[in-house]
Amino acid sequence: MIWFTRQVRVAIAGGHGKIGRRLIRLLVANGDEVRSLDRSPDYGEEIRAWGAEPVVCDLEAATEEEVAAAVGSVDAIVFAAGAGPGSGAERKWTMDYGGAVKLIAAAKATGIARYVIISSIGADPEASGDDTFSVYLRAKGKADAELEASGLDYTIVRPVRLTDEPDTGRVQAAEHVPRGEIPRDDVAAVVAAVLHTPTTIGKTFELTSGELPVEKALASL
Repeated sequence: MIWFTRQVRVAIAGGHGKIGRRLIRLLVANGDEVRSLDRSPDYGEEIRAWGAEPVVCDLEAATEEEVAAAVGSVDAIVFAAGAGPGSGAERKWTMDYGGAVKLIAAAKATGIARYVIISSIGADPEASGDDTFSVYLRAKGKADAELEASGLDYTIVRPVRLTDEPDTGRVQAAEHVPRGEIPRDDVAAVVAAVLHTPTTIGKTFELTSGELPVEKALASL
């Protein structure tokens, strides 16, 4: 468990997702306040059981004003949502890009400076190819680029291939890392630490399993 000295209020887009649910538990255990923005009202009971506040918000269908209202008054936003495996190219644009951009607008409208996005290794607005994965990398890359240009206190985390293996607590974070795998638990731990580590503001980094504890890996950036 990672413990931090200051509590924060965080809105997580996609809190019921595979990384989001892990992140909620870490933040709540630290005493942080969490709002989980998800499209389905069916997740509410489970999210409350984790100690977070469920907020129904369909990022693809909602207006920028509706997204801003869903985010509410928080210290930071985490974009952990995504179209997910099996979705087509169109949803990569409406969710992985469009959803992230709506949250950027919400942050600006509500005066929230801190924005952390879970991206992907290989994200590139100029990625070539017409297959769905190439479109995904372009959508993520374009979202990252707009966040970098937004003027917000951003951090962009680009993990390698994700697994559901148990956490190791040891990672490698750098501008470029070798291709490999990383447990979702470790990605969540890194994002939780990023939210409490001001030196990660303005940083874009790739993330894989490694040898360093999370705090030391982030300190090396």
